[in-house]
Amino acid sequence: MGRELGKGMARPGDMLFGRRTWQDFVTAWGRSTDGNPFTAHMNAATKYVVSRSLEDADAWRNSILLRGDAADTVAGLKAQPGNDLSIIGSASLVRSLHAAGLIDRYTLLIHPLTLGSGSRLFEGPAPLTEFELIGSVTTGKGVIIADYIRR
Repeated sequence: MGRELGKGMARPGDMLFGRRTWQDFVTAWGRSTDGNPFTAHMNAATKYVVSRSLEDADAWRNSILLRGDAADTVAGLKAQPGNDLSIIGSASLVRSLHAAGLIDRYTLLIHPLTLGSGSRLFEGPAPLTEFELIGSVTTGKGVIIADYIRR
């Protein structure tokens, strides 16, 4: 799984976070100096944080706070020239951006287990969206990593 995820991180790109996920990642990755290649990638990447309540994004270097409505703010960011954006976690942000038609590609990690509860990735109002599977890999532990693009 690490090898496959590393391929995605090897491509240039910026990261997009919701407030809660960004705050969790600051704790886990932002202060780490463990030599892990994911740490180096995330610390070097530009990180956009969509939040109405966060006062600043100074706790993790290369972080930029985006205030206001997530769909409007991200649509403006996507309209500018620059790197691709990727989202890790941030389910409520993904839902709002999906509903606005702003997500072009999904990489889903499907783990062979059931939790019994939790939030769904696609819940609430969202437009009918068709995707095309462009690649998949199954890890030795049975995790399916599936890449989809919007049709």
